Amino acid sequence: MILSISGVVLLGIIAFLFFRKDGLKVSHLLVCSLFGFYLAGTGIAPSIKAGGASLASLLGGIKI
Repeated sequence: MILSISGVVLLGIIAFLFFRKDGLKVSHLLVCSLFGFYLAGTGIAPSIKAGGASLASLLGGIKI
């Protein structure tokens, strides 16, 4: 649960920065958001979640 909330917050911040700095239009932001909501309801959602968890564990294992 914490990972998904962190992911949502991180992606929200990235979208906000794109909106403010790189000229992302409000319409693009809405389309990306709607795409994410519709994608979460499809059969591929568990694979995306597993890939995100795998990426998070990979990044968490990196020692700097």
